[in-house]
Order: sequence, then C-alpha cells, then structure tokens
Amino acid sequence: MEESQRQKKIGSVLQRDLVEILQKAASDGGMQGVLISVSKVKVTVDLSVAKVYLSIFPNAKAKELLVGIRSNAPLIKHELAQRTRHQLRRMPQLEFFVDDSLEYIDGIEKSLKRTENPIKDPDLLDNRKKS
Repeated sequence: MEESQRQKKIGSVLQRDLVEILQKAASDGGMQGVLISVSKVKVTVDLSVAKVYLSIFPNAKAKELLVGIRSNAPLIKHELAQRTRHQLRRMPQLEFFVDDSLEYIDGIEKSLKRTENPIKDPDLLDNRKKS
C-alpha cells in the first residue's frame, strides 16, 4: 500500500531533523570520519511507528553504531520531539535499521564487471549462493 501524503510529510520532517541530530551526536561523541545519513523514514498508517533506515560509512562500523543508536533511541526521540513540537502532536516510536541497498548495488556492479559470466557458466551461480 502506498504512503499517504501525511505519512510522507511526517517522514520527511523526521528525516531532516534526524540527520542533524545523528551527525551532531557522532561528532560530539568523538567519532571522526564517520558519516551517518538517513536514507528513508517510513511512517506507519496510524503514525505510531517510524522506521528509520540509516546509511553508515565506513560500513565496518555500522553494526556497532546501530547498537549505540538503538540504545539511545529514547534520547533521540526526546530531542526530535523538541525540534518538531510545533509540527507534530505525538512523536512516533523510532525503529532503526541499517540500509544496505548501496552495498547490494555495489555488489551487482562488481559482478557485472567481472570477466566471469554467470549466464554462460551456470556453475558460478551455485558458488555465489553458498558464499
């Protein structure tokens, strides 16, 4: 089902403010060289839950940062509520996920650039499924 205009509007407001909050928290926390971006915010139909998809660079620190962000979710929600208090009556519950779509696309590009052709040699597909 497609998102309503209200869901999209709330998602974009949350996305813009979350980027600022997370970038500030990363720089204040002494995490130099870490880039956190919010790729998408999907709000449920009843506006009670917002699923936040994060792109984290370098990717090696993604799991560690996600654990830290999830543990600080109440503080992030409070800061977000302060910033959006004139736009939203209730702040949705925040759920954080790592957006790995860029990795997936990069993997496809690397596979296409290889000299091996999985279409001509179907045995290569079996090898990729196992790894």
